[in-house]
Amino acid sequence: MDLGIPGSRIHAYTGGKPFDPQLPCVVLIHGAQHDHSVWILQSRYLAHHGHAVLALDLPGHGRSDGPPAATVEAIAERLAAALAPLPNPRLLLAGHSMGSLIALEVARRLPARVAGVALIATAAPMRVADSLLAATRDDAAAAMDMINVWSHSPALAPFSARPGNPAPGFNVVWQNLRLMQRIAEVNGADVLPTDFAACNAYDGALDAVRALQCPALFILGARDQMTPPKAAQSLIDACAQPQVVTLAATGHAMMAENPDGVRRALAAFAQQVFAGIAA
Repeated sequence: MDLGIPGSRIHAYTGGKPFDPQLPCVVLIHGAQHDHSVWILQSRYLAHHGHAVLALDLPGHGRSDGPPAATVEAIAERLAAALAPLPNPRLLLAGHSMGSLIALEVARRLPARVAGVALIATAAPMRVADSLLAATRDDAAAAMDMINVWSHSPALAPFSARPGNPAPGFNVVWQNLRLMQRIAEVNGADVLPTDFAACNAYDGALDAVRALQCPALFILGARDQMTPPKAAQSLIDACAQPQVVTLAATGHAMMAENPDGVRRALAAFAQQVFAGIAA
């Protein structure tokens, strides 16, 4: 389904079920150079277990109208404007990596609507190495290779035949690389440098987490090389109602590496924050 108006539409995948505007709603916000498909297992589970689900494509990503927004705040403005008219009683915002920063800013704009925020593979600040920033502009193929090596647990041996393939015909590293390539093909070469520059420039996370009027769940990967757990500690310390789940042997791309761990954490948090809200 699409939210918003023509020219600024935000596409949302609803988890394989029709969207129910009466149910508490889980909003899933992807990270840089991705789209809603990174949430495929979690979105379908939540949609088939009593929740409305909106797995969004960010502006200029996937099926959403572009161009990509240049700052975290600008992205949040677009999403908040698209979500505000929904009649759903309460929202749970869950964001991965850059999406976690966007979730904080959306919550700041819709404080009365947000029942909880889940920050997955988050960090403050979310700085990007100069070499990687330069590669996103000058050598996208090399940048995507670097991102995929650093985004996965070393145990997966990125780009090797094993053990990154948990089943025949399936490899989480190559799958993620192909998604990033498809975003560039469909949405343009500007998406990658724009997203990573937005992450690097954003400095509002601590203020945003202090402003939260709801619980916050931190889902961290013990083997995350992009946003290691220690990089989230300042956010946890600044949060009034923090909860922390650390997934063992899990890297940055945790929705693919440890889909059930992320699913369990999100489902338990949704049950908690939506308790007492009539279905």
